[in-house]
Amino acid sequence: MFRLWSSSHHQDNDPLQHEVKINELKAAIGPLSGRSLQFCTDACFRRYLEARNWNVDKAKKMLEETLNWRSTYKPEEICWREVANEGETGKVYRASFRDRSGRTVLILRPGMQNTVSIDNQMRHLVYLIENAVFNLPEGQEQMAWLIDFTGWTLSTTVPVKSARDTINILQNHYPERLAVAFLYNPPRIFEAFWKIVKYFLDNKTFHKVKFVYPKNKDSVELMKQYFDEKNLPTEFGGHAILNYDHEEFSKLMTQDDVRSAAFWGRDDKLPHYGNGHSGAEVAPEPVCLAPVAS
Repeated sequence: MFRLWSSSHHQDNDPLQHEVKINELKAAIGPLSGRSLQFCTDACFRRYLEARNWNVDKAKKMLEETLNWRSTYKPEEICWREVANEGETGKVYRASFRDRSGRTVLILRPGMQNTVSIDNQMRHLVYLIENAVFNLPEGQEQMAWLIDFTGWTLSTTVPVKSARDTINILQNHYPERLAVAFLYNPPRIFEAFWKIVKYFLDNKTFHKVKFVYPKNKDSVELMKQYFDEKNLPTEFGGHAILNYDHEEFSKLMTQDDVRSAAFWGRDDKLPHYGNGHSGAEVAPEPVCLAPVAS
């Protein structure tokens, strides 16, 4: 579940040629309206072309499949109140800090799994990915993932089929959204799961996934290239002590839901969230930024 989006080396680094390809893809997709029009920005067209090595036909197929998926799954309509129970333990959350490039950071702690419904778990993850994208700074298209394996066992992981289905959704419908994913200190038993799951992943994304072990100096130094130690939680070898407060995080997500509803043209009447639960570690008060379309 951890190597989720496509990456690519451009076949042609000529910016003018890229513009030609973007315009070709726009023409191939045809007229759009409503939320599809909002979704399909020039940056969106670029990501899908990059994910398919600037092949217009392949990018068109991929983007059309995403538009169909979004029209039925409606990820932009998922509200925090619908998935809040999934977040009670802080198993996935948007961190209050960014990486050195200003990217939004999602922290995942699979050992904190607290529910059994795969569908609800997926909606929770999709919600937070949409939220992370929504909070990207202007000009930034990608996010970073930090995955903490504390408490992870084979009994707390998702079934292989569910992992494959999750990867398919994320890899196919959020291309070029992942900059890097650090898997921090995974236990040896994770290797068995990884050997199976990695075959479902796009080969072009493989190098975005970095295994970090505290006793491996090179892997630790690589992680420091992406993150300032003063911001990095102690669970990832940094110096920050961050406590996840579910009630406070819920308030932040509810505020973002109001902004998201306005951006997407929803007329949601979102209630004040006030029934949170204390949990584990994270994000007090992420900075609210202007929305950036996917």
